Amino acid sequence: MISCMIIDDEQHAIDLLKHHISQTPFLELLETSTSPVKALPVIHEKKPDLIFLDVQMPEMSGIEFMQLLNGQCKVILTTAYSQYALEGFDHQVVDYLLKPISFSRFIKGAQRALSLIKPGVAEDNDYILVKTEQKGKLLKINIQDVVYIEGLKNYVSFYTRHGERIIALLNIKDLAERLPADRFVRTHKSFILAIPYIILIEGNMVGLQFTNSRIPIGDTYREAFITQMKGKIVTNKN
Repeated sequence: MISCMIIDDEQHAIDLLKHHISQTPFLELLETSTSPVKALPVIHEKKPDLIFLDVQMPEMSGIEFMQLLNGQCKVILTTAYSQYALEGFDHQVVDYLLKPISFSRFIKGAQRALSLIKPGVAEDNDYILVKTEQKGKLLKINIQDVVYIEGLKNYVSFYTRHGERIIALLNIKDLAERLPADRFVRTHKSFILAIPYIILIEGNMVGLQFTNSRIPIGDTYREAFITQMKGKIVTNKN
């Protein structure tokens, strides 16, 4: 686990980061603060591994605050203004996230922090934790059990090899960026398939084990899908 703090003078920005952190299994949130001055003694006491730090704050800037930290912990800068990116990287920050911060972009920064803070430790690709319809409940889904995923606006449905349908509060685009690319492929704006369970490709449809459903191949995704499957196709060279 990586322990972390959020320092941002805007509460709605803190709330968004708290949500992203709650969806990331290897992050543990210790504290949040809207004041860098009040946050400093908390950092000395709790010694977080990582701080999500806003650049523009009324008491002092995030850049000035980092100088007070003197390298005590890693920092990911957050701001609505891209012009601070170069200055941030001059101070060897882990990443620079532009607001509003999408989950897919957030997780890339978090994984970068993980590789720096705990070298050799990676996010467990055997499972994911997803937010369900029941408030405050996260559900563990084993990656190897997923046959295909269907996107439904801000929801997705996971269909498993055990015949289950699990509904989660997720965006299919963000989910596609998190899933291991060697196991899953997107064939349509609304569908992601598990490559090991593909048993048939016929025209614009794909057949899968453990289900009678046929999944469409959309025009936008056809080329990438066929390219990914080429290594699996055996042809007669004569």
